[in-house]
Amino acid sequence: MPWDERFTLGVAAMDATHGEFVALVDALAVADDAAFPGLFAELVEHSRRHFEHEGRLMKACRFPAIGEHHGEHLRVLGELAHFGRAVAAGRLRLARDYVRGLPDWFATHAATMDAALAARLKAAGQS
Repeated sequence: MPWDERFTLGVAAMDATHGEFVALVDALAVADDAAFPGLFAELVEHSRRHFEHEGRLMKACRFPAIGEHHGEHLRVLGELAHFGRAVAAGRLRLARDYVRGLPDWFATHAATMDAALAARLKAAGQS
């Protein structure tokens, strides 16, 4: 999943975090079996910090759709935890399939939920 300018939302902190996410997904897509577990663990930790940061941004600007956005983050973190347990047990196939689906999820999430958050932050002068 190469970086696409449509992912740029105009909020520097969000754009930087999203760039890191894209780079991790790209690395996972081509990782061999020896590198995959470590990179997957990095993705899990990155996503936790990423979503916590967005949660703070949502609270700071009183984002109206905080419930839906937070719920989506919790769903993804749950999926990552599930596949992380499989990876830790040496079962990589399903996690690799999950990673292959992340670009589509991210493109939709960035264009909808994150774009709405970015617009709210910019309107509040918090970009």
